[in-house]
Amino acid sequence: MADSDRINAQKIGLPAMDLSIAFPQATPASVFPPSASDYYQFDDLLSAEERSLRKKVQEVMEREVAPIMAEYWEKAEFPFHIVPKLADLAVAGGTIKGFGCPGLSITGSAIATAEIARVDASCSTFILVHSSLAMLTIALCGSEAQKEKYLPSLAKLKTIACWALTEPDYGSDASSLKTTATKVAGGWVLNGQKRWIGNSTFADILVIFARNTSTNQINGFIVKKGSPGLKASKIENKIGLRMVQNGDILMKDVFVPDEDKLVGINSFQDTNKVLAVSRVMVAWQPIGIAMGVFDMCHRYLQERKQFGAPLAAFQLNQEKLVRMLGNIQAMLLVGWRLCKLYESGKMTPGHASLGKAWTSSKAREVVSLGRELMGGNGILADFLVAKAFCDLEPIFSYEGTYDINSLVTAREITGIASFKPAILAKSTRSRL
Repeated sequence: MADSDRINAQKIGLPAMDLSIAFPQATPASVFPPSASDYYQFDDLLSAEERSLRKKVQEVMEREVAPIMAEYWEKAEFPFHIVPKLADLAVAGGTIKGFGCPGLSITGSAIATAEIARVDASCSTFILVHSSLAMLTIALCGSEAQKEKYLPSLAKLKTIACWALTEPDYGSDASSLKTTATKVAGGWVLNGQKRWIGNSTFADILVIFARNTSTNQINGFIVKKGSPGLKASKIENKIGLRMVQNGDILMKDVFVPDEDKLVGINSFQDTNKVLAVSRVMVAWQPIGIAMGVFDMCHRYLQERKQFGAPLAAFQLNQEKLVRMLGNIQAMLLVGWRLCKLYESGKMTPGHASLGKAWTSSKAREVVSLGRELMGGNGILADFLVAKAFCDLEPIFSYEGTYDINSLVTAREITGIASFKPAILAKSTRSRL
């Protein structure tokens, strides 16, 4: 077959039939369903400001993002034209006070994260990487000059940031990272490689973690887009969070001036104050995804008819829908309590890890049930559930896998660390 014939063969049957004609019995996610998952009236636990923010985020996401998300998810491209709409939400910067940032309560920031994820998980990850990781690192670990220089434009999404910790050889074992920072006259030279870095292919500012070759400790640096020796390449063929532009970063003799070294990061432990907040935010992403899936199924079961009755009339479907609803009520209350523990200064790493591990696990159950309820339409991104099913998988793994987060909590409640295999720990002790 000639090349031209192959190309033509691939186009047979295109364009696809309009969905309203192909399947007129149910409404796709481009017209997003109303929120129906707040069965225990969670709104009563929120302040007036938090409720107002929740409503605002819902409206913007449903109006601006829902109509275009399936198209961009399928193309694995980021919809840059919606960035000004996301900026109007005034959630970038989250809990950071001053420097043009919104200074939200952690509960307000968490609710915003969930409501963004309810419609589209990729958009919530874009904001989370930019805000709860990169911006928060500058706010907590940067100098006053660095905060004044970078945070105002980041808060308005006029500039975009990424956060680069993970490397090809070091994921869960991130504290062993290999990227190096060597002191030279007037600054530092970075060499190494990063992987899975969200926003990295287009970020204006890259927060990079590297090992100081003099102290052997982890330091942080602000690297600007276009720096000589810096290259970011898109990771392709992902099945989840397809709109998020994850990248491989290669650094070869990248010079960073002294004024862009983050003064508050002198060891890996200094990243914990950032990860404590970001892990709370990530715990709310599965909550939002589960809410969106429930809302879609709730509407779909009433619209779709078989055997002369709506699917909502069948007992098996009702039981699954109620099981999904129960999970969401529990997830909301765990997420809310996690925020309150943080606000009171009582939250521990184990609390945050359990929250993230548990909500992502329960959300998996919710989207699996949703997939069953949707039947054949459960494999179409047009009806959200298939997309949410895939988007949840990377969230289940990033910011600590389910297993690593479980071990963090287990260490706290037993006093025994079990991250390294017993045989490796034994051989290490024998050499001491």
